[in-house]
Amino acid sequence: MHKLKYFRRKISITFSVITIFSQYSCSNKINPSQNITIASSGKIESIDPARVSTLKSYQLLNALGDTLYELNNKGELIPKLAESKPIFSEDKLKVSIKLKKNILFHDGTPFDSSSMKFTIERFQNIGTLNYILNKKIKSIETPTKELLIINLTNPSSSIEGLLTSINLTPISPEFYKDHFDKFLNNNFMGTGKYKLKRFSNEIQSLSPNQSYWGNKAKNNGINFIGYNNSSALYGAFISKQVDVLLSNSIEDTLRYRLNLLSKKKDIQENQSAPIEISFISLRTNKTPLNNTDIRLAIAKSLNRELIRNKVSFSLRNSATSLIPLIFKTNNSVSWPDFDPKESMKIFREQGYCDGNIFNLPLTYRSNVPTDKLIAFYWQQSVKAEMKDCFSISINGVESTTIYKNLSKGIYPSVILDWTGAYSDPEAYLSPLLSCDKFIGNKCLKGESVFSGSFWASEKVERLFKESENLEGVERLNKLLEIEKIASKSLPYLPIWTSSQKAWAQKYISKPIFNGAGIIKMSELAKNEK
Repeated sequence: MHKLKYFRRKISITFSVITIFSQYSCSNKINPSQNITIASSGKIESIDPARVSTLKSYQLLNALGDTLYELNNKGELIPKLAESKPIFSEDKLKVSIKLKKNILFHDGTPFDSSSMKFTIERFQNIGTLNYILNKKIKSIETPTKELLIINLTNPSSSIEGLLTSINLTPISPEFYKDHFDKFLNNNFMGTGKYKLKRFSNEIQSLSPNQSYWGNKAKNNGINFIGYNNSSALYGAFISKQVDVLLSNSIEDTLRYRLNLLSKKKDIQENQSAPIEISFISLRTNKTPLNNTDIRLAIAKSLNRELIRNKVSFSLRNSATSLIPLIFKTNNSVSWPDFDPKESMKIFREQGYCDGNIFNLPLTYRSNVPTDKLIAFYWQQSVKAEMKDCFSISINGVESTTIYKNLSKGIYPSVILDWTGAYSDPEAYLSPLLSCDKFIGNKCLKGESVFSGSFWASEKVERLFKESENLEGVERLNKLLEIEKIASKSLPYLPIWTSSQKAWAQKYISKPIFNGAGIIKMSELAKNEK
């Protein structure tokens, strides 16, 4: 999951509120009084569906493009560019998808089965997240313009979820004909409710697509801007220079203030289901963390409730699972709970304590506000409860540097987070636990290398394959069996799950999220101030 390619997170930028709006005023193409201004932290490096991997870029792509299917808030598969739900052959190796007619890309090119084939094959070829297809697709047929047939290598129960992925947002084959094998980062030509009017890493301007095939946007356009830090974001929103504020990378102290303002009805607040998981990755391929008992002792030292209360003001939910509860329905599989006495007992059995203190180097992302606080309160909790046996030394490193070095095995432990590329339990387990080449429990090549754990299990790989032939409860139980194995081996320590939040001024309609935690920009409307 965590290759540098697709594990990039938001990077601080240098534009202030004054700079951004002076740029707006200098351009007769952008009028912030007519558009709705949405703000979040960081910048967008690419708008290419084959490359994007951050929540912020997903937000933007969701407004500019459509997917074949989407999930509603009940987790149901809803046709979008598809005319109806996919039809599977008796042997489950052929997926037939009927497409809607008379839909045009922004450049006037017709959307049809050939353009969908072009999009999928391009993603297979260069996509930074192409592991999600994992050689599932054998070939694609286009017998008619309205019929797409996907031939699978093996039966795949996850294919429906994959067809909702924003990374498979259809693109115009005419516009991208010279970019089949390379990214087009600063432009986009899709079928969505908005057209891209202006793109820079810090500012993106969207105008309504007047030729959109479905319901039109309820506003005159969107200005999507990035700020350099939480304080700038909060200040711009409070001063009403920003109409809508998104929660990514905003400090929890400011989230708490915004929550209080919403309770007083001074602003509006809404949130998605909790779909982001924060966790600690432990490097399991080197001494001493290759010892499962040591990892268990570390796991039992993690006081999630303390961290939740101190860092998030109880606004987030503690997690003892890698799969958000929304995808599990129950907590039948749970990772070890906080138990400092048991942790010290294990450390003693392993030859530590009484003068021989086990020290864990913990790295956190210096540009992610909560990471430093998580590291600090865990460090202080261990110092208060277990100082004779265990200590934690913490070090902050900028996120892009961390992502670049994860697969090099530089960090014994590191704080990370992840939101599934599509709404399915497998999208949380496979990016962390799957491995293509391994010796024993050491992963040599695969996703767990890129997440920094280097953990592998032959049984887990077999269960992943078996799950692809199952559906419904049987499939979920097979995936939970995978998680149960991981919860005993402990290559990761779940911390909490987070919801995506949005705050809007009173003169803006209440933000709405889809089932994937993406805000529906087209549903935002301005009322009289």
